[in-house]
Parts: sequence; C-alpha cells; structure tokens
Amino acid sequence: QVQLVESEGGLVQAGGSLRLSCAVSGRILSTHVMGWFRQAPGKAREFVGAIGWSGGRPYYADSVKGRFTISRDNAENTVSLQMYSLKLEDTAVYYCAATPLGTTWFPPKPMDYWGKGTLVTVSS
Repeated sequence: QVQLVESEGGLVQAGGSLRLSCAVSGRILSTHVMGWFRQAPGKAREFVGAIGWSGGRPYYADSVKGRFTISRDNAENTVSLQMYSLKLEDTAVYYCAATPLGTTWFPPKPMDYWGKGTLVTVSS
C-alpha cells in the first residue's frame, strides 16, 4: 500500500504560478511511477504528468508541456508539481497518484493509489 497526501492548493491569478507537493509513504518500490492527474468541474479526470520513482525523465500532457514541471525528492519522499503561466482552464482538483507497474503503465491509464485531491482555482 502507498499513501499519498497532496499539499493545499489555492487561488491564483492567471499567469501566476503555484507549487503542489505530494507526501508519499508506505511500501514504495523502485518500479513505482508517480503521477499527477486533474479533474475540472464537469469534466473527466485527465493525465497531467508522471515521473518514475527511481529515475527517468518526467513526461507531460500536451496541455501542460512547457508550463508544468514534475520533480521528486526520494530523500524526503515527495513528488512536486510546479505550475507556471497558469490559465483559467487549469482550474481543477489535482490528484497525486502512484502505480507499481513501472514501464507497463502509460497514460491515460489510471493509477493504483490516489491522494484525496486538492483544489487549484485560477482566476482572471
């Protein structure tokens, strides 16, 4: 089992930035892939980005590529999502997620473990 707890989101103006963190605990394997997903009001949950727990470059959805950055800190057991140049359409509940499937997982497949989510609201 893996437990995931997102940091508090918040309200930010369009064009601004915000950083989310995810505290990771439990039985973390080197094969785990850590991901961020989001769900906007009235829309389906969508993949944002992911990174391998033990290495590898992060990869992103086209909608956030160049604006969002995912990083991990294995010593602190955290995964972060740094968001820049936020747009109104980035408003959503953001979820931290994990899967032990390693290279057999690929987006937009759901992951196995989920945080409770945190709301990010981008205002004009």
